[in-house]
Amino acid sequence: MPYKAPTSEIAFTLEHVVGFGRVQATGRFSEATSDVVHAILGEAGRICEDVLAPLNRAGDLSPARLENGVVRTSPGFDDGYRAIAEGGFVGISADPEYGGMGLPHTVTTAVNEMMGSACLALELCPLMTQGQIEALEHHGSDELKALYLPKLISGEWTGTMNLTEPQAGSDVGALTSKAVPNGDGTYAITGQKIYISWGDNDFSENVCHLVLARLPDGVPGTKGISLFLVPKKLPDENGKPGVMNKLKVVSLEHKMGLHGSPTAVMQYEGATGWLVGEPHSGMAAMFTMMNNARLGVGVQGVSVAEAAYQQAVDYANERKQGRSAVDGGTGTILDHADVRRMLTGMKAETFAARALALDLAVSIDLAKTGDAAAKARAAFLTPICKSYGTDTGINVANEGIQVHGGMGFIEETGAAQFLRDVRVTAIYEGTNGIQAMDLVGRKLADGGAAAVGLLDEVDTVAADAGGIEGEALAKDAKALREATERMVALDLNNRFAGAVPFQRAFALVLGGMYHLRASLAEGKTGPRANLARAFLTRPMAAVPGLLAEAKRGSDDLYTLSAEDFVA
Repeated sequence: MPYKAPTSEIAFTLEHVVGFGRVQATGRFSEATSDVVHAILGEAGRICEDVLAPLNRAGDLSPARLENGVVRTSPGFDDGYRAIAEGGFVGISADPEYGGMGLPHTVTTAVNEMMGSACLALELCPLMTQGQIEALEHHGSDELKALYLPKLISGEWTGTMNLTEPQAGSDVGALTSKAVPNGDGTYAITGQKIYISWGDNDFSENVCHLVLARLPDGVPGTKGISLFLVPKKLPDENGKPGVMNKLKVVSLEHKMGLHGSPTAVMQYEGATGWLVGEPHSGMAAMFTMMNNARLGVGVQGVSVAEAAYQQAVDYANERKQGRSAVDGGTGTILDHADVRRMLTGMKAETFAARALALDLAVSIDLAKTGDAAAKARAAFLTPICKSYGTDTGINVANEGIQVHGGMGFIEETGAAQFLRDVRVTAIYEGTNGIQAMDLVGRKLADGGAAAVGLLDEVDTVAADAGGIEGEALAKDAKALREATERMVALDLNNRFAGAVPFQRAFALVLGGMYHLRASLAEGKTGPRANLARAFLTRPMAAVPGLLAEAKRGSDDLYTLSAEDFVA
């Protein structure tokens, strides 16, 4: 059941749901005309269908492996990566001065979704490189930019992000990696990093690591951390990869999924590195990369949701089992109400998650033009997008297995791989619980102003839609306003107790807004109106319960003692 790139669906969402025209109207992105965007989506979609999608199963069956210190990637991944690089898809949004296209990040987001649907394990590689490109554009010296950006943008070199250590996961400030000045402008980096996606490969000329480490005078905690660029091979006087740096891949993790993506344990033993940004300001520089990655990971959830939905609906259209429940039906399990329930929910939530991701991307692009309101909006949407996108990917992949019935539990169908691959997205780049805590903590530090601004948008769409659907959305938005006020009034630990349900409720209300926008654009009697109605009456039926839990506080969570948990 081959993957089909949803280029028309993406184009519709850009044009009619998330207001991409506002980005096109800016001077910075005036060259991103609809013709240009459609051409890029079309070519990227073709490569995803013809080149990348056939690699997905190969990556699962033949994982990346470490042989004598060298990472050997899955069969065909070298050709797949070459197609991505030669198509210019690594540097879509990168600075044209260094070889990028300079197009909006929204376009990159759309292309990344299709690449992730086709082969998520391989898509991780350019995603990491894109984050490194942006970090260097914002924080790198002119010398580092001139040497590294053209190679990263062209795809000749790849990039990684090195944060986590065995004793320092979410608590990054607990890291022990050290950086000692060499006296010539470089630094000797020593330490071990774990969970490094695409820590090495056998198809790029060089692998460039962004590594967090502490200078000798760095204070404890995150404020004493600096960021360093540490290449696998040291560039010679001509900028060519030269001698090996003092680093190595110790091992590759044996994972639940994403087998084609090598997740490395990296060891640095006095490796030569260059400072990126100011001393002791590494977290600020790294967050440039991490915020992009959080949108990218949310999109990975959308990617898998789309692919899993496509396979499930194809199977449902072919599988005959039992008697048809409707007159004039298909004669397949698509006639059964419960299968319809699952597929409708899968389709509706995938649309909502995609729209949320593209809406965030539009806000990021507008923020780049100096729009302060867009910047605040993007900051608020980021944790919601990361969490809802990945939760949707997991839920849709899980439902996809159920649609397949017993065959979903059989590896040969490929339905199980979607769930195994996407499961980690709710964990990496900040667990979804941490995203929720960020939402109710830092993102409500403005007293709820950013939240209220988004809810004002929801109210406008609800009023435009009118009818039962508009009234339902307005009712949930009002309840969410009240819950936001309650959250602002609570202390942090009481907020944290309800953070996850609050975050999901917010995502669902935004999803209702996107569905009604789509319905209004198509016409109130078309398929999108029917899908909007289903979303508002089924997934969104959970909003009142989610908000009740969100406002409950933490007292009941502490009624069990530590001993009670193990009794």
